[in-house]
Amino acid sequence: MRRTYVYRLYPTSPQRDRLTAMLKDHCELYNAALQERRDAYRKAGVTVRGTQQITQLTAIRAARPDHAAWSFTSQQQTLRRLDKAFQAFFRRIKAGDKPGYPRFRSARRFDSVDFRHGDGIKLDTTKSSPGHATLKVQGVGTVKVRLHRHLPEGVKLGQVSVKRDGTGPRARWHLVVPVDTTEAHLPVTGRTIGVDLGVAHLLTASEPVPGLTDTSGHAPNPRHGRAAADRLADAQRDLVRCKRGSNRRRKAVDRIARLHGVVRRQRLDTARKAAVALVRHADVIVLEDLRVANMVRRPQPKPDGDGGWLPNGAAAKSGLNRSILDAGWGVLIGCVLSKAEEAGREVVLVNPANTSRRCTACGHTAAGNRVTQAKFECTACGHVDHADRNAALNILRAGTARRQAAA
Repeated sequence: MRRTYVYRLYPTSPQRDRLTAMLKDHCELYNAALQERRDAYRKAGVTVRGTQQITQLTAIRAARPDHAAWSFTSQQQTLRRLDKAFQAFFRRIKAGDKPGYPRFRSARRFDSVDFRHGDGIKLDTTKSSPGHATLKVQGVGTVKVRLHRHLPEGVKLGQVSVKRDGTGPRARWHLVVPVDTTEAHLPVTGRTIGVDLGVAHLLTASEPVPGLTDTSGHAPNPRHGRAAADRLADAQRDLVRCKRGSNRRRKAVDRIARLHGVVRRQRLDTARKAAVALVRHADVIVLEDLRVANMVRRPQPKPDGDGGWLPNGAAAKSGLNRSILDAGWGVLIGCVLSKAEEAGREVVLVNPANTSRRCTACGHTAAGNRVTQAKFECTACGHVDHADRNAALNILRAGTARRQAAA
């Protein structure tokens, strides 16, 4: 299986400027190659191939000494990236999907450059103190690397990437290293667990999970977005007061990007820790097959017939949408799937319909069973339980039945 190791880079101020210039020049190369393809097809009906553009690199580097400072292989990889974009464009046309023609890239949004390890870039983990390494990048120099996790023994590095996270002088730089490894299966526990995702609680498990939930199976929702809402609001107010194109506005944009980056990293860290705890606790994890993108859509307007509009609950729905996105259900599900594959665990996705309305004691399903957000009381048999825990047990039963049917 393939795993990706991401290491933090700590460039000096001159190295940061050179890395930024490297991204800018590769972005210019990408856009120039895209322009050549557009012009050739529009004016002469000719399709330019990626291999044809790669053969032009020697002449480009001879005419542009600034581009010759970077790795030849990295420039090849940039042109291959554009070629892959066109291949995906034609594939979508054949499949009848929305085409999505490749677009020009802004230098502020072109955030990564791909290399072949040993050609223009080299990671050295032997001549440094424990937990640290160095990365030699052609045209940049030797950059410090924080080696928070060691690569597998004997692994041979292939394609690696230098990636920028954020904008401005306080942007973070990372080294992305994909490697092929063998699965490290965890010991068998014999447990199957159902997990209900929520807003009041990040998740509720059908049984307590050590290190993640309390004795009732609830894991708290940290609400990282809500915690940063005031700072983000202040930053947005500062932004609208800035003149477009000014340095002050650019700094305001960078500040907002940094705040969003903090929230994104916090949310991802929470999801990864929760996924690790679930994978270590159970052999089979049953989750709802949620369509988060559909769940956070705005409600349709309701005309009243007289040129006006009826109340459609848009205000309340927007608050719920913010809470769902802040919880990061999609990120959590993705982390569980990834960690489970790595550990040899099984993940079962079940239909979420009526899991919060069905009684675990008698099976009666009705909207009135859920009295409040937290309380479940069956109108048929009187069974009382926490609504999220009742849903988690229904999810567990649905996943168990699905596995038995597939066996």
